[in-house]
Amino acid sequence: MTDDSAADLAARRGMETTVYQPAEDSRLLADAAGDHARGRTLEVGTGSGWVAERIAVETDTEVITSDYNPEACRQAHDRGLAAVRADLVAPFRAEAFDTVAFNPPYLPTDPDNEWDDRMERALSGGESGRAVIDPFLGSVGRVLRPGGVVLLLVSSLTGFETVVENAEKQGFDVETIRQESYPFETLSVLRLELP
Repeated sequence: MTDDSAADLAARRGMETTVYQPAEDSRLLADAAGDHARGRTLEVGTGSGWVAERIAVETDTEVITSDYNPEACRQAHDRGLAAVRADLVAPFRAEAFDTVAFNPPYLPTDPDNEWDDRMERALSGGESGRAVIDPFLGSVGRVLRPGGVVLLLVSSLTGFETVVENAEKQGFDVETIRQESYPFETLSVLRLELP
């Protein structure tokens, strides 16, 4: 883990201790989803539900949220959203969604420095930053309807090219639809579609 990532994690930990709240990455994903989400939409790892709420307000999609954290599900529900406690897409039936949006935990984290709490789970992507992204890419295709799309937020800290290669290995066509640079990382939203 770089010193910059550790500082960012510490700053975020100080603001919230149980549920991930919206930040620059959330806004970027919400903006992309406003242009690309359609049909029945799932936001995986919804955190506070802020992104899903923006999708519901700004598009004509039916939005469902999921999160592993029960407190995040409660916050999403309090925003008027359907919320399911889930590990990624595990409980959802095949071909259930037209769009899946995900802002995954992506900060590379030294296993010796991980905290065992809900906020750590919301931020830490393991040593590579891809500990959650890789299983997601391996399972999300199952819940997509034909012609469905995935909107995946990726940080340069996770190895952008590796994420793209892994998505392509899962059979997705990959396009970068949003990108913003910050002092210590570049955030991108990938549009993934099965041909």
